[in-house]
Amino acid sequence: MLGLGGIGSGAAYWLAREAGGGILGLEQFELGHVRGESQDHSRIIRLSYHRPDYVQFAKLAYLAWAAVEADSGTRLILKTGGLDLGPRVSAIPLESYMQSMEAGGVPFERLDAAEIMRRWPPFRLSDDIHGIFQADSGIAMAARANAVHQSMAKQHGALLREHTPVTAIEDAGDEIVVATADATYRCGKLVIAAGPWSNRALAHFGLRLPLEVTKEQVTYFAPSDIRPFTPERFPVWIWMDDPSFYGMPVFGEAGPKVAQDAGGKPVEPDARSFDPDIENLKRVTDFLERRMPSALGPVIYTKTCLYTLTPDRDFLIDVVPSHPNITIAIGAGHAFKFASAIGKVLAELTLRGRTDADLSLFSYRRPILELADPPKTYMV
Repeated sequence: MLGLGGIGSGAAYWLAREAGGGILGLEQFELGHVRGESQDHSRIIRLSYHRPDYVQFAKLAYLAWAAVEADSGTRLILKTGGLDLGPRVSAIPLESYMQSMEAGGVPFERLDAAEIMRRWPPFRLSDDIHGIFQADSGIAMAARANAVHQSMAKQHGALLREHTPVTAIEDAGDEIVVATADATYRCGKLVIAAGPWSNRALAHFGLRLPLEVTKEQVTYFAPSDIRPFTPERFPVWIWMDDPSFYGMPVFGEAGPKVAQDAGGKPVEPDARSFDPDIENLKRVTDFLERRMPSALGPVIYTKTCLYTLTPDRDFLIDVVPSHPNITIAIGAGHAFKFASAIGKVLAELTLRGRTDADLSLFSYRRPILELADPPKTYMV
């Protein structure tokens, strides 16, 4: 197992749960580090998605998290309900979300601007705004979930090594040889969940994907009154337009969390800074001033992370071409809600060579990933 962030920790857990011993996970930094994509209090989880395959996969995500909760005795999902809203004429039309949920038998409500403001008074909306509410959406407790995946993987027999960067990988056919600075490991199967460092791992096989790594950020605000933003009173929400914004009720800090989705600039993962992007923060505060002014207050802090973006922003979950004993997953900047389900699928592919999950649109061999300079579509 190469990489122990959100997806990698999930894979380590499910591999160990299914296979017991013989599972080794390698992490180049410390466990729980903040250099990657998945270490914060919260991520949105939802059944509302733009394609039916994502809706079905989201159902599997809820089942996977429930299994981890039952196994660990730790709560990882907090349902708050979820609101997708935006202009009726939008860069991200809500119609595709409604159609996908209808196809998947997922209940939801259509809301106009007046009803949204009646239910959640912090919003300030004009009549051209509409929304959809899905009651099962909420918060995936990201940092807690990562720690639980890791601790339960160990309980099920996995060995997890931190501060262990890989220096070489060789597929010798009957075995895969993984070298680090102080050891050489031989294994029958390898799972790559390296996030922003995926191309570095693939380079050992002469492969490269058209990925873009961006530095993103979230900001926690301290409004004068946080009561309207508590999880019992306020949903997770996504503004469906370009630019797209999203937010969480109060969880983990003394104020709500708000961010622009895919609003960051390209970076090299090892060279990026952790300093907030002032222009990005201004776009967020300008949006709040217009649409949710009571959420504004002093900045508690701004936290940076990375997105590893495929050009179509679809996941990659597949066997590496010409290397049948190596599987890879890339989350495309919206995968944490699926982290345990993706980990389970990786375990199934690794241990059984198959999975019942529909991965047809997440293939390594899809045409856009074969282009040297593909068109980019990051709005989902």
